[in-house]
Amino acid sequence: MDLAARALEILAAPDPAAKVALSRRLGADWRAGAVPPPGQPPVPDRPARPARPALVPPQALPKRKTGAGVARRAALLHAIAHIELNAIDLAWDLVARFAGHGLPRDFANDWVDVAAEEAEHFALLSERLAALDAAYGDLPAHDGLWQAAQRTAHDLLARLAVVPLVLEARGLDVGPAMIEKLEHGGDRASADVLRRIVADEIGHVATGMRWFDHACAARGLDPASTWQDLVQRHCPGALKPPFNAEARSRAGMSPAFYAG
Repeated sequence: MDLAARALEILAAPDPAAKVALSRRLGADWRAGAVPPPGQPPVPDRPARPARPALVPPQALPKRKTGAGVARRAALLHAIAHIELNAIDLAWDLVARFAGHGLPRDFANDWVDVAAEEAEHFALLSERLAALDAAYGDLPAHDGLWQAAQRTAHDLLARLAVVPLVLEARGLDVGPAMIEKLEHGGDRASADVLRRIVADEIGHVATGMRWFDHACAARGLDPASTWQDLVQRHCPGALKPPFNAEARSRAGMSPAFYAG
């Protein structure tokens, strides 16, 4: 099977552990040159999901708090694990949906690497949940991330504007405070996992920024104003300070984008 077909196989896997294993295998096979270039298959609107967690509207979720309590820490890690499981599928959806449409091979290279890293993030968070006598699926979660993907399925530029450059960039903003609170609560192991995730997400935002600039150049568009327009159309209300300007700068994202 070609790269897009194998990406669809991951999207069709409902079991999170299977998504992780398949992502690891495809990442290694692609880097070894053992997978043909992507074709242009039809891509489903939604990936397969496990029976749990229950998906509820975002406003129906209880407020999360970090700190000393095990239940609070488990709830935080569960919420992040849900984000990372979605991130696995978001990266493979990007590969399956867009990589076969005349883009350079480096596009596929970059997003295969992102998908493989998201799989490692989910695996690390699952280990931390198990250490707290919890598991992914124990708590309800929301479907907002995939709704953003559905709103941008028609256009690579819109997808890049919203997923890596809004949703993942927000992780750079909130991650350091979560790390600090986990450390203050005595959970250094979980804090270290989040530290790894934030470091990797800088690279993911940088990847999104690089390909957003590439797509804008191909269409003769100004990146900053185009991004602002796309965010207003597809993700209104998403730009709220505080922003982690240092991390965003390391990812190549200028304040001209988000600090207007």
